[in-house]
Amino acid sequence: MKAADEIKIRRSMAIISHPDAGKTTLTEKFLLYGGALHLAGSVTSRKKERATASDWMELERKRGISVSSTLLQFDYAGYKVNLLDTPGHKDFSEDTYRVLTAVDSVIMVLDAAKGIESQTRKLFEICRRREIPIFTYVNKMDRPTRHPLELLDELEDVLQLNAFPVNWPLGTGFDFKGVYDRMAKQVHLFQKLSKGGSQAAPVSIRGLDDPIVKDNLSAQDYAHLCEELELLEGAGGLFDPADVLAGDTTPVFFGSALNNFGVQLILDYFLKYSSEPIPRKVNGRIIPTESDKFSGFIFKILANMDPNHRDRIAFLRVCSGKFERDMTVWHSRTGERVKLSNTRKMFGQEREAIDEAYAGDVVGIVGRSGFGIGDTLTEDPAITYHEIPRFTPECFMTIRNPNPANFKKFKKGMDQLLEEGVVQEFFRDDDVHANSRLLAAVGPLQFEVVTYRLQAEYGAESLMEPAPWQVLRWIDPATPEATLREARIPSGSTLARDANQHRVLLVPSEWTLNYFCEKNPAIAISNVPYELIQKPRKR
Repeated sequence: MKAADEIKIRRSMAIISHPDAGKTTLTEKFLLYGGALHLAGSVTSRKKERATASDWMELERKRGISVSSTLLQFDYAGYKVNLLDTPGHKDFSEDTYRVLTAVDSVIMVLDAAKGIESQTRKLFEICRRREIPIFTYVNKMDRPTRHPLELLDELEDVLQLNAFPVNWPLGTGFDFKGVYDRMAKQVHLFQKLSKGGSQAAPVSIRGLDDPIVKDNLSAQDYAHLCEELELLEGAGGLFDPADVLAGDTTPVFFGSALNNFGVQLILDYFLKYSSEPIPRKVNGRIIPTESDKFSGFIFKILANMDPNHRDRIAFLRVCSGKFERDMTVWHSRTGERVKLSNTRKMFGQEREAIDEAYAGDVVGIVGRSGFGIGDTLTEDPAITYHEIPRFTPECFMTIRNPNPANFKKFKKGMDQLLEEGVVQEFFRDDDVHANSRLLAAVGPLQFEVVTYRLQAEYGAESLMEPAPWQVLRWIDPATPEATLREARIPSGSTLARDANQHRVLLVPSEWTLNYFCEKNPAIAISNVPYELIQKPRKR
């Protein structure tokens, strides 16, 4: 198969939602229908162990939440799918935002009883800014819900997005019987399954006028369904796939992921109408996906996926050309040439060797140190991608090792976890405690993850204590050291450096920050590192 044909059958997608909307459940059911799982909730190789394929960390299973994005790759209906399950909790949103740089389309999951929630809206705004096509799955239709028309209105009013219902629910709550596929004009009747929908649901496909459909609905519900469908036909325009790819229209699907209602429909339509891998831009230059030069960027690093080997995996999104195992590429940040030999295809924690990949694929590079999030690997030295956003930390803690005998375990664990880039380390000018390290993160739950993983994966105890700062700003690197020494630093504030030795200011409040700016007008500051912006931004 030619490279252009290989690229056309690639799909890279992320599933996003507010916590508890059913994102991870929908992920598992996609794998079930894609044949990647025999039972939803259990990876094939693990037989009948009840553990989700995407939430493989022990902490995720104990807390019942996703704390890290997970790559799941499988083949379905002639497509090669790269599926990224993302954390829904706001404290892990930085990981989700990075994942969104590596995908071409997104499925947004809504709780039918709650509609658009705060985290959903934030994630949608990120997708809109990146012009990522969005498909919407309204979940939990077999429970008490808001009216479907009300949910469509909210999508259009709140998100300013045209909502086109591809299917329509036959009843809601305990009366939910299935969905009507408006495109194929077919009714999909589902049977509610035992065992939590661990197997594919048997489906009966009928026409709207079929007597079996009428038998499954009361006369009133059937009449109401026909009225709603007539209203939709009269109010809505025709479905335009180009509007979907442009990000102006979101196809809407109703169902119940837990009971497999409407899961296969959205998977089939998503693969049909979602975007194939799109070209990326570098300094205004479009890099064709079918280029004869390989290029890609690292969007995630995960340490200690295999505790027996203490390995690390860098996840690389292929943007152009063909990846081949053992190829030699340029590492743009260091200018060095590196050989990519230990590469893997990923399925949660499971992995297998991969010999080739194309634009749209995600490749796991195992074991190599020196790679960082945002790094470009390429056969064309002129290509350097700038895809990864940086986020200003808002929470600060100090961590220390209470057991000197475990110094090596503590240091190794901290160094590997910091490589993942979610928790950052800063170095204070006035820090005299050699055993204490200053950490910063977007959300406080990240610190809980660090302490848990240090103990569970590295056997290292740790003690966390709150730090007194709430605001961090980067200082213009052009600022002379003499100016900083003479600066009027407010009480409770301090100067520090980030991991790249860039100067930062830590202050206890926004009021204190305003005071610093007023007393030190010659010092420019920014809420992101200066190498990521074109012009200094004051506060």
